[in-house]
Amino acid sequence: MNILVTGSNGQLGSEIKELSTLYSYNFFFTDRTNIDITSKDSMKDFCQINNINVIINCAAYTAVDKAESDEINADLINRKAVKKLSIVAKELNIKLIHISTDYVFNGKIFKPYCEEFQTNPQSVYGKSKLNGENEMRDINPLNSIIIRTSWVYSYYGNNFVKTMLRLGKEKESLGVIFDQIGTPTYAKDLAKIILDIIPVINNEKVEIYNYSNEGVLSWYDFAKEIMEMAKLNCKINPIETYQYPTSAKRPHYSLLNKVKIKNAFNIEIPYWKDGLDDCLKRLGDRK
Repeated sequence: MNILVTGSNGQLGSEIKELSTLYSYNFFFTDRTNIDITSKDSMKDFCQINNINVIINCAAYTAVDKAESDEINADLINRKAVKKLSIVAKELNIKLIHISTDYVFNGKIFKPYCEEFQTNPQSVYGKSKLNGENEMRDINPLNSIIIRTSWVYSYYGNNFVKTMLRLGKEKESLGVIFDQIGTPTYAKDLAKIILDIIPVINNEKVEIYNYSNEGVLSWYDFAKEIMEMAKLNCKINPIETYQYPTSAKRPHYSLLNKVKIKNAFNIEIPYWKDGLDDCLKRLGDRK
């Protein structure tokens, strides 16, 4: 089986790359330097030449605040490129696994979000990701899925965990938001799930699944646990969202209900602290 991974230098793509040696698939890892996902012809030629069976689309415009003033590029990567990928996948009968986000919701329904709940993104980033989902669902490549995830961090790239570790070593105290609730997603755990379920994805219309690690917490709780596991003496103080203004609105509540993906693929999802423990060990910061 030949698998194309786009955005392979990002957090999720890098974790897939590291895990790839454990699987018998034949991988093609690409990024913006060697493939143009905004060009249908470029994508189609690559997929035909390499006889691609599965595309895992990890490419995304993820600069949430920058997107507020860069709507054109956010739309180009998060909507238009997904449309092109979906067309190619349908024409060549390729499975497409696309990664989306909890930002498609407004964060005002205070119970775990199921896949069928009403979407209502509050930011340019969230709107661009939802528009990409809708393009994919309209084109409807067979045997394809969308995975919505949240609060992604990894051994690779820039993320909340690495920022907290850096600041925790530099500062005596930090203010971290306590009124945004959700669950972190350890990219390595998500990567493993994706690679495990590829052979059993079989659906006639695009299906949406939620995935994050298990548990519920705030960014404040997350930061506290990072400091504790890393044995850093930085004091974490709870602050409200209004005390840390950003260009883009964040969902106040984005806990994802994961019953659908667990039942569909008979999987167990790791607890968020276990993912954090593993990530800190890999980073050399678990004390």
